[in-house]
Amino acid sequence: MVSSKMAASVLKRCVTAAVKVKCLSPSLSARRWLLSAAYTDTKVWEARETEAQNLAVLAADMDRIYEKNLPVSSLTMSRFIDNISSKEEVDQTEYYLYKFRHSPNCWYLRDWTVHSWIRQCLKYESREKALHTLRNKVQYGIFPDDFTFNLLMDSYIKDKDFKSACSVVEEVMLQEAFDLPSTQILSLYALGSYLATKPQLTEAEGRALGASLLICGLQQDNTSGLSAQLLGNALLGKLEHLKGIHAVFKGMPLYWERGYLDRALAVMERVAAAPGDAKLSKDTLDNVNDLLQELSSTSTSTSAATSDTDSSGEESGGEEDKKAEAVDEKDEAEKAKLPQYISRFKELSSQLESQGKVEAASFQDLVTALAQQNLAAAETLDLEQYQSRVQAWDAEKRQLSQREKEMREKGAQEKRERLAARAAAKRKASLSVN
Repeated sequence: MVSSKMAASVLKRCVTAAVKVKCLSPSLSARRWLLSAAYTDTKVWEARETEAQNLAVLAADMDRIYEKNLPVSSLTMSRFIDNISSKEEVDQTEYYLYKFRHSPNCWYLRDWTVHSWIRQCLKYESREKALHTLRNKVQYGIFPDDFTFNLLMDSYIKDKDFKSACSVVEEVMLQEAFDLPSTQILSLYALGSYLATKPQLTEAEGRALGASLLICGLQQDNTSGLSAQLLGNALLGKLEHLKGIHAVFKGMPLYWERGYLDRALAVMERVAAAPGDAKLSKDTLDNVNDLLQELSSTSTSTSAATSDTDSSGEESGGEEDKKAEAVDEKDEAEKAKLPQYISRFKELSSQLESQGKVEAASFQDLVTALAQQNLAAAETLDLEQYQSRVQAWDAEKRQLSQREKEMREKGAQEKRERLAARAAAKRKASLSVN
């Protein structure tokens, strides 16, 4: 019923609605963002070979195929997305992406189809739909490449929506797709700009932000990357201290061993011992200091509350003991190291200060400078690779189209042969009766 209504809705718009072309206003087109106009230009993408299709017909065909419990081809899904021409059609395409993901052909959603989906969402002002399918990638099969991630991330940065940009960075982190220097730079810029707003983070947000800072920071061996590693380890160490190690690495591409606060301090030790210009930003060190003090206060409050409870004896009954969660001894041992970590942090901070390895510029200023200095060079290689990738995608699509054509012709020939054999059998039976 839902799919029939969906196809009917598409048909109604295709028949009755005129295509509206929405032009950018001068004020919007003049806005600047990190990626260059050449990087975000759609000419290369729109110059590729496409097949004009009627979405209503495609929708009806897909509904009919699904009703017969047969698989829809990846080419059909690709054609559907390529022919989107309005925001409403973007919304309806989400339904067919979901259906395709839950079909026997779910593993065959092509890379160019994912790229086309994100581009169509950006083109028709449905960026939130792109982010929704990205965050629910298991349900929709949306696993973009680095270049596609960059386009979506940059669109949020352009509008100064750094929280959403960091949501894209989180997906890059989960997919471990920090291969391109441009993606690393954009991600650090988004993370630094978001941190500059001093957000109040939930435990889940702190975990995602910490993991993103750490994994992205590991790709940059400079002050920006080292500062990101320090703060990332510290944020994860905070969660480890409060909830235990299993709350940290579950579902994350992270190191499973305890001691994230210890690894944060190891970053400081490495900078202190390293020759050269490597430094840590002062505001990052301040953030880690505040985090450690917060954990110290929390530990003191928890200890006092436990002491009051034990002395009152009101909650020492057998039923309460049964309800209490089992305490992980190794987690508790890690928590007990907090005073040592605080002491080491103070010593290392003083050592870095005396060595002149504390950068006065903020983390945000550092990642901004990194983008200004290195992003243009990183873009050049990206664009060359992208043009080659589009050509490879076109070649693969032509091969699939040719194979599809041959299979249809073969199917039609087999059908004609079956019909001819059936007709011959009927004639033979008729002659036998006569």
